[in-house]
Amino acid sequence: MARQERGIAPAVGPMENPVVSIMAQVDVEEIARLMAEMQKKQMAIAALLQEGRDYGRIPGRNTKPVLLKPGAEKILMGFGLRSEFEIIEAVRDYENGFFAFTVKCKIYSGDTLITEGLGHANTKESNRKNQSPYDLANTVLKIAKKRALVDAALMVAGLSDIFTQDLDDFAENHEQAAAPKTGDEVITSRQLKRLWAIAHGDKELLSAVLQKYGYKRLQDIRKVDYNGIVAEVEDLVAQKDGVDKKGEK
Repeated sequence: MARQERGIAPAVGPMENPVVSIMAQVDVEEIARLMAEMQKKQMAIAALLQEGRDYGRIPGRNTKPVLLKPGAEKILMGFGLRSEFEIIEAVRDYENGFFAFTVKCKIYSGDTLITEGLGHANTKESNRKNQSPYDLANTVLKIAKKRALVDAALMVAGLSDIFTQDLDDFAENHEQAAAPKTGDEVITSRQLKRLWAIAHGDKELLSAVLQKYGYKRLQDIRKVDYNGIVAEVEDLVAQKDGVDKKGEK
């Protein structure tokens, strides 16, 4: 009684602790079995993805492979899932030329919400500083959607221990930070190969996007334009794949 009068709660015994109680009910063998099954499914999914198209690696870095938008879309298709996007925050500052979007990607199985992913992009990211923010408003929205999709796909398939988010922006920022800030650096051969793979080698598609940005050759693309071009190529490829699939039916 003295302890209670002083406002001191009685000590909780080991079996009275809710965490301990829950742990006491856990079937360790069942958990081990489920974890083993999950690992098999993860490896099976990873085996279906193609390096250079569905995921990539950053040369010189001992990091996990980077899941790309095509790979995220393939994962969702493999599970029979669909995605919906919601802009949960948007900044459209036309006076000062700043645009930012935070997008939520919701993953559904039928009408049941499975998981969600978040993605953000804005016109002040270092790899877009030399471009007109007014031309980039739509591009950063697409990039935010892509990041949200990849984030959701990693969670729904439990693949975070195999793949990581699209770090291509980070890798490019790192390269630019180490190089002179002239704004004229052209893309690396690795970036060129990645762009070619994303376009599935479609020269006409690439030519149309390059023309929009004022380029005639892939090797002339400047790093400051790279992400915008990648985003547009990904969208055009997705549209074209959709048309081809309808034609097959």
